[in-house]
Amino acid sequence: MTSPPIPKPSGKIRWIVCALLFAAVVLSYIDRLVLPTLKPDLQARYGWSESGYADLAIWFQAGYGIAYVFFGRLIDRIGARTGYALAVALWTVGHVMHIFFTSTAGMLLARVPLAIGEAGTFPAAIAATNEWFPKKERAFAIGIFNAGSNVGAILTPLIVPVIAVTMGWRWAFILTGLLTVIWLAAWLGFYRLPREKKGLSTQELNWIEADPQEPRRPVKWATLFRHRQTWAYMTARFLIDPVWWTFLFWLPDFFNKQYGVKMLDFGPPLIAVYLMADVGSVAGGWLSSRLIGRGMSINRARKTAMFCAAMCALPIAFAAQASSMWVAVGLIGLACAGHQGFSANVYALPGDLFPRWMAGSVVGLGGLAGAMGGMLMAKFAGVILETVGSFQPIFIVASCAYLIALFTVHCIVPRYQGVATGGTTGATGVIS
Repeated sequence: MTSPPIPKPSGKIRWIVCALLFAAVVLSYIDRLVLPTLKPDLQARYGWSESGYADLAIWFQAGYGIAYVFFGRLIDRIGARTGYALAVALWTVGHVMHIFFTSTAGMLLARVPLAIGEAGTFPAAIAATNEWFPKKERAFAIGIFNAGSNVGAILTPLIVPVIAVTMGWRWAFILTGLLTVIWLAAWLGFYRLPREKKGLSTQELNWIEADPQEPRRPVKWATLFRHRQTWAYMTARFLIDPVWWTFLFWLPDFFNKQYGVKMLDFGPPLIAVYLMADVGSVAGGWLSSRLIGRGMSINRARKTAMFCAAMCALPIAFAAQASSMWVAVGLIGLACAGHQGFSANVYALPGDLFPRWMAGSVVGLGGLAGAMGGMLMAKFAGVILETVGSFQPIFIVASCAYLIALFTVHCIVPRYQGVATGGTTGATGVIS
């Protein structure tokens, strides 16, 4: 005899948690994008080379990827609350350290601790989402906080150039760093596990815990690598993350070189691009959650949403040859929307296919794979821009990445089968 479905609760505390996660992602992207926004000005002022800047991107991603594995593992052990606090404190220190350097070699000393701290952002956010949301809402919640990356990318070109021009470029790092200190205090004051949270209604707790759960167990690396689901997630991240990193590191440079856009004028094109990405992030998570709510299998719903997102990326192949800046903005923005919609569903994969006590480690491995792909893409971009002098090859690679990623995921997990862990609950069984 099956239990009656649990009615959706009126409580909203889980959405306050989602709002905190959203704010953290906003701040993480502001902090990582201050340097790319200042890049044209600092390059002219201090004589940076394209390869030197590419090296900053490469080493940022190296530190980010290695630390992603560490944080994924650590958060499985210490939980989202402490893990997120540690990550934010570390990246804030690295972020403010930028003020002491003017060369790309010097900036590297600040960029690496920033990368290590920011590597904890998504493992901690996904762990918190797994703690506070059932599967039917998880992709939507991920889509919301993932949209914070676009909001951060929108705010950065609005506030950073103004600070840099009026107060000096170093103050751009100092003032944005203060915002993360405020967030850290709010996080430590508010966040608890659902069963420890005062004011959480019984109805909302039952809704959050609607999915069967397994007790926490130690996770061995060898066990993770034996599961094809791990490889599906890692491969997807390896293929799609480099595209997003390319947008983050080189879009201001693209608009500057292609259309002569100056630092104070970065706002309108970048805002338009990342507003479209915001829509894509929420829409991608909403679409799969909506399809699941209408009775479609998780397998088909996730992959349908990913296919729609992948199709949005195809037109970016023509962005470098666009007749005007705003045509290029539309093509790039559509691709960014596709990326974020695709990512919202890829990020849901560990929670879909692994028990909660394994998901963080899998997320960490995926972050490492994505960073490795990002390092290769950064090197490729630096070489292309110094030799060919055009973004065209970069955009062609970006246009194909998502369909290839979806095809690969489908080949590895065609039935979207959960990991067998020896129990009868959790992520075990076929959920296609």
